[in-house]
Amino acid sequence: SFPGSRISDYSSHSSHSPNIPKKPSCFPNFISSPNIPRSPLLLGKRKMVEPVALESDEERSLLARPNCGDGSWRLNFDGVQLCREQKEKKLPRGLHDCLGVLGPEDNVADYYQQQVEMLEGFNEMDALAERGFIPGMSKEEQEKLAKSETFAIRISNVANMALFAAKVYASVQSGSLAIIASTLDSLLDLLSGFILWFTAFSMQTPNPYQYPIGKKRMQPLGILVFASVMATLGLQIILESMRTLFSDHEFDLTMKQEQWLVGIMLSVTLVKFLLVLYCRSFTNEIVKAYAQDHFFDVITNIIGLIAALLAKYIDDWMDPVGAIVLALYTIRTWSLTVLENVNSLVGRSAAPEYLQKLTYLCWNHHKAVRHIDTVRAYTFGSHYFVEVDIVLPAGMPLQEAHDIGESLQEKLELLPEIERAFVHLDYEYTHKPEHAQAN
Repeated sequence: SFPGSRISDYSSHSSHSPNIPKKPSCFPNFISSPNIPRSPLLLGKRKMVEPVALESDEERSLLARPNCGDGSWRLNFDGVQLCREQKEKKLPRGLHDCLGVLGPEDNVADYYQQQVEMLEGFNEMDALAERGFIPGMSKEEQEKLAKSETFAIRISNVANMALFAAKVYASVQSGSLAIIASTLDSLLDLLSGFILWFTAFSMQTPNPYQYPIGKKRMQPLGILVFASVMATLGLQIILESMRTLFSDHEFDLTMKQEQWLVGIMLSVTLVKFLLVLYCRSFTNEIVKAYAQDHFFDVITNIIGLIAALLAKYIDDWMDPVGAIVLALYTIRTWSLTVLENVNSLVGRSAAPEYLQKLTYLCWNHHKAVRHIDTVRAYTFGSHYFVEVDIVLPAGMPLQEAHDIGESLQEKLELLPEIERAFVHLDYEYTHKPEHAQAN
């Protein structure tokens, strides 16, 4: 049978109408392209209801073309390619991108980038469906890369501890509120690294009786606790800076104190900048996060040093104002972190693009799958829980149905973003939902 026998809902822009001109094969509009079968997964839908009768010869011929898989039951995107000029379109980079000022060309480049990523995701799911694993580097290459990434993380942590101690000394010697606020931001990096380390250490000692689904939720919970502490410290610095602004306190540095301050802060900034360049050479998300933290440290160190020097040579009020700016930045950073981790704990749905990939994988898993009733992925900590409901023939033996469902579950759990997958098997799709409606 061909894919049309299991597809329940065609796009309203279906090209079987003779009045709609055909588009070139390089055009990447996957929903309306006449060269591939229509599937609700491309529209972000999660349900596939009753089959569609193919009433026209044109419809049958479209679904039977070679680039549709020679009439096979799998969805196939091998015949869909982007033109070279479309592949070469790059997303904008620069100040106008940071400010959110995007023109029509930028939107077009973003559109084609999304199409490329969607095709790559489908190809990855094809490899997983056919081979049972995600192709990648060899074991030796993975071990070599893992060692270099571990070294980058360790050297970042060691540097953070050493530089934090140096900034504490600079804060004590200078008494500058701006330097103290910059030191508080360095403490943020240390605590973040400690949380990641503690989470990894806790996961190495699982307890299936007390924690049957693991301890990965300790990471967002720990971040929430430390975020409360950091926000309190930031507010304390703001209050102290406000008190200093309205007092007769005079900021002064001796020549020796100034030399120590400038030397320490410039050295810390230089080391952080070198770490930015080093960590940006990796593709690992954790190492890239360290690179971003190092970059922000460079900015806060420069702001703190400039505020302290301006307070000495121009006016006293510049030091507490610089401290307030840095404290507000620290509070904002932790607030965004809190929102991100709250979303990971409340069970927020995965992006539609990710649900498309999962639906595509389920559809191509086995030819006995008649319908895909539900594909649901939601956060439960730092990873996703996935629920899939598929419909199999009513007369299929239990052993065969069980093997199909179990192998699909194993494929889903091979994806790095998924912590646990649940596959529910059914023989029809017209029933009411099995679970009570969520509140």
